[in-house]
Amino acid sequence: MRKIVSFVFLMTFCFIFGQQKGQLRKVATIGFMNVENLWDTIASADYIDGTKDVSNPAFHRSVPLDSLKYLETTEEYYGEWRDDLLKGKKVVRKQILADDFTYNSPKNWNTKNYNIKIANQAKVIAEMGAQYTKTAPVIVGLIEVENRQVIEDLIKHPLLVKYDYGIIHYNSYDARGIDVAIIYQKRRFTPSNSLKKEIKIYNDDGKRAYTRDIIVATGFLDNEKVAFFMNHWPARSGGEARSLPRRNAAAKVLKQQMDSVRLQDPTAKLFAMGDFNDDPVNTSLKNILGAVATPKDLSAENPYLNLMYPLFKRGVASLAYQDAPNLFDQIVVSGNLISNEVGKEYSVYKTEVFAPPYLINREGNWKGYPLRSWNGDQFTGGYSDHFPAFVVVQREVQ
Repeated sequence: MRKIVSFVFLMTFCFIFGQQKGQLRKVATIGFMNVENLWDTIASADYIDGTKDVSNPAFHRSVPLDSLKYLETTEEYYGEWRDDLLKGKKVVRKQILADDFTYNSPKNWNTKNYNIKIANQAKVIAEMGAQYTKTAPVIVGLIEVENRQVIEDLIKHPLLVKYDYGIIHYNSYDARGIDVAIIYQKRRFTPSNSLKKEIKIYNDDGKRAYTRDIIVATGFLDNEKVAFFMNHWPARSGGEARSLPRRNAAAKVLKQQMDSVRLQDPTAKLFAMGDFNDDPVNTSLKNILGAVATPKDLSAENPYLNLMYPLFKRGVASLAYQDAPNLFDQIVVSGNLISNEVGKEYSVYKTEVFAPPYLINREGNWKGYPLRSWNGDQFTGGYSDHFPAFVVVQREVQ
């Protein structure tokens, strides 16, 4: 098998705009990582109590299977999982992967391995961007988390607990039971609002197919108005072309949400990030979202910049599938984050795909690939099948 080696050594590309020598700067890392099925060892199900307030995500939660006997349910529900249809009902849906990550499954998932995986993710988060900021990221998006509890376990790890991370998480209707989330350092980011936006997609037979929601979180980063959009778009199952309409649908939802925030406050600085399952040049990102390739392409009609395009052009990748490198993990920002000098407001300083040596597989058929956690049902003790990505922003010390 051909080895994918060269792309992992091209991981660093930066936007540097007139940094003055010796100038004091305030910096912050904003990044994300795919934690590759971060599941606890307890089989669980989605439970929705629509008799209270189906629009309130607090009543859509993950519940251990052995606790279901204590919950009141109104019916065995097999219909579409949609808020308006679930109003007035108390229903349960077992997750597709509910039994996979347990002691009795072929994966033999146990507490020891779970703790190893938590420690691995904590190490990556703690080090992401630290070579520039000397601290952990202020904002971290998480992809493929099972529920809020695994996030709680992660931020309580000794490597992260000192940063006092808060959590923004909603259970999605994703059939596998995986969600996206955001953690943030409470002393530097103050959320003002958060919500989840469903991406409604359908199979060829007209039936609804369920995927991850987009999390939208607005607030203040060191007193500057910002908004974060956390994504995990539909995969390329069935082939890139056949699945493209699903990612196009996701792009429309993301653009609508970003445009809405900009309309309410044009000064807000926007960060859209995540696993888009498309490259920067694909239709979903280039045409529908309208994320341009270079700062000179920014305009009133195209206000979003894909920070990852220069890396993609140089052959940088964040994952590889069947020996084909892809840069699915991307960060798109609003044009007001681009500046030729360090000013009083945050602007982009550096953008990287984070690939230190310990995240790279050094041997075997997968040499040069990300050192993933799973090889089929075997836990490898690795990290993820994706490299993380981050952006460092900077401003004058005030």
